[in-house]
Amino acid sequence: MRTPDFWYRPPGLTSSLLMPLSWLWRAGSLLRRGRPVSAPVPVLCVGNLVAGGTGKTPVVRDLVERLKGRGVAVASLSRGHGGHLQGPLSVDPARHDALDVGDEPLLLAGHHPAWIGRDRVVAALAMADAGIQAIVMDDGFQNPSLRKDLSLIVVDGGAGFGNGQIIPAGPLRETLSSGLSRAHALVVVGDGPGVAVARKVAGNLPVLTAHLLPDPVVAAALHDQPVLAFAGIGRPAKFFDMVRGIGARLVAQVSFADHHDFTAAELSALSGRATAAGARLVTTEKDAMRLSSEWQRRVTILPVRLSWDDPVAVDGLLDRLMGLANGRS
Repeated sequence: MRTPDFWYRPPGLTSSLLMPLSWLWRAGSLLRRGRPVSAPVPVLCVGNLVAGGTGKTPVVRDLVERLKGRGVAVASLSRGHGGHLQGPLSVDPARHDALDVGDEPLLLAGHHPAWIGRDRVVAALAMADAGIQAIVMDDGFQNPSLRKDLSLIVVDGGAGFGNGQIIPAGPLRETLSSGLSRAHALVVVGDGPGVAVARKVAGNLPVLTAHLLPDPVVAAALHDQPVLAFAGIGRPAKFFDMVRGIGARLVAQVSFADHHDFTAAELSALSGRATAAGARLVTTEKDAMRLSSEWQRRVTILPVRLSWDDPVAVDGLLDRLMGLANGRS
């Protein structure tokens, strides 16, 4: 689904007309609530309150790496959106592709142990049986089945919470008050009006800020080069802004829906446009997971990493999480 533009404009006629459907969405969400099951290991959930990309996956990757640095046997857990396998299973990039497990788990599995499981409880139990000592969930904040010991809400600094309305009248998966009541901290990724909005609504919740930094080697190679950028992520504009920010000459930008399954015809057309303009094809690391190995060689991939403004505060949250692990032992 391509993110509707009106979600990120002040509420108007379209969102008003869709409001009755939003009430139904909210009622359905409330009916799903039940008593969650506790896993035998600590569970850190990295979620969001809006549909679409906020930067969750880079946050997950960073937190897993920090826990690994402490000597913790940690793995990420994703639903496996876009893949046909149900799980629970440990993702193996040598055996699985995005059609099997989804693009985000495949991306994470290139950096650390990553699992998928449609049933989060069954997956968490299987991970614990396999020796995993801590679980970092990529999304799943609205899934009521598995108890979260610590929940972080990721907010896009440029978009915030959009028009503040619930799907389909706006981007919210639930009301702000409902979501914030279950969170332990907000993580704002990037700059923009969303930073002030997050601080305003956070109340007593800590607000951590971070930025996505492009890979310096790739960024240097693209500086002052003509580029045709394409992306099928929640907010492609963020990626295009990054490409401009590294000094590339953006001759064209092409947006697709989040998790878009690129066809050979689409990629050939993009390649033709790039060749005609004397430009390089550039895409995100997440989009590259949905490309064949041949197209991965033909497209320049721009990876990103997360940089925290206050890493000490992040380590404090992880201290809290692992304190729970000590309490279980």
